[in-house]
Amino acid sequence: MRKSYKFKKRITQQKSFFYNFQIRAPRVQVIDEAGVHVGEMDTKEAIKIAQERGFDLVEVSPVAKPPVTKIMDYGSFKYQKEKELKKQKAQSKSLDVKSIRLSMKIGEHDKETRHKQAHKFLEKGHKIKVELILRGREMKHQDLGREKIREFVAEIKIPTTVEQDVTKQGNKLFIILIPENK
Repeated sequence: MRKSYKFKKRITQQKSFFYNFQIRAPRVQVIDEAGVHVGEMDTKEAIKIAQERGFDLVEVSPVAKPPVTKIMDYGSFKYQKEKELKKQKAQSKSLDVKSIRLSMKIGEHDKETRHKQAHKFLEKGHKIKVELILRGREMKHQDLGREKIREFVAEIKIPTTVEQDVTKQGNKLFIILIPENK
C-alpha cells in the first residue's frame, strides 16, 4: 500500500508587533498619534492614554531601552505593513535560468531549434545555461565539447555576457549567459 504524503505550504514569517497588554516592558517611550514625543512612562499608563484617545499602543522598536511605542490604530498599521510586504515581494523579480541541452552529435536542424530557444529566452531577459552531456568515449574528448559549446555561443546573434565560462560538472560541460541589457 502506498503512503500519501501531504506537502506543507511554506509559511512566510511576518514580523509581529506587540500592542496594548502584549507589551511586556514595565516602562516605555511614547510617541503620540501626531508623531510628537510624549516621553517615558509606565506601560499601563501609556495604554490608558491610548485607549482614552480611541487608539492602541503599538510597540514599534522593541530593542530600544526602554522600548519605543506609538499611539495608533493597530489594524490599519498591520494592514499598511502587509501592503509594504506585498509591494516588496512584487518588486523582487526573480531571474529564471533556462536550460538548453546540446550533444556532441547534434544535427544542424536541432542546433537551429536550440538557437531559436536561446533567442526567445534571452529576449525575455532570462539567463540561459547551455549544457552539453558527454557520454561514454566522449568524456575523453572534452576539448571538442568545449569547442562545440563556444561555437554555439558565437552563433547567438543577441549580445550576451558570459556569467560563468565553460565548466565541467560530472559528465556535463556548461556555460551560463545573460543578456547584455540586464
